[in-house]
Amino acid sequence: MKKIHTEKAPAAIGPYVQGNIVNGLLFASGQIPINPASGNVEVKSIEEQTKQVMANIGQLLITVGADFSSIVKTTCFLANMEDFAKFNEVYGSYFSDSLPARSCVEVSKLPKEALVEIEIIAEVNN
Repeated sequence: MKKIHTEKAPAAIGPYVQGNIVNGLLFASGQIPINPASGNVEVKSIEEQTKQVMANIGQLLITVGADFSSIVKTTCFLANMEDFAKFNEVYGSYFSDSLPARSCVEVSKLPKEALVEIEIIAEVNN
């Protein structure tokens, strides 16, 4: 198992790592809309928060030489399923023809009062 870390994505806010690579797969911890520079959630709308989460995921992927087309599975957590359509619009814009498998559920609360959290599994060559 190889741990990954980049300063360009938020640091862990608990006892976990940004991700682990095992047998050619990256298992990335859930990303919330934290600005890596400040360590805070700075955007309010579901659209802005989804963009920040996807930017954070993008930085994790770059760290391991991958991109969004490498993602095979996502698990998405929404604080309010009423945001589903707006979330989908932003989320979908990050994928071309290679859509990953996905689960999306509503949860009662996310860290730092976030509206969205996404975890990924991606194929990597590390």
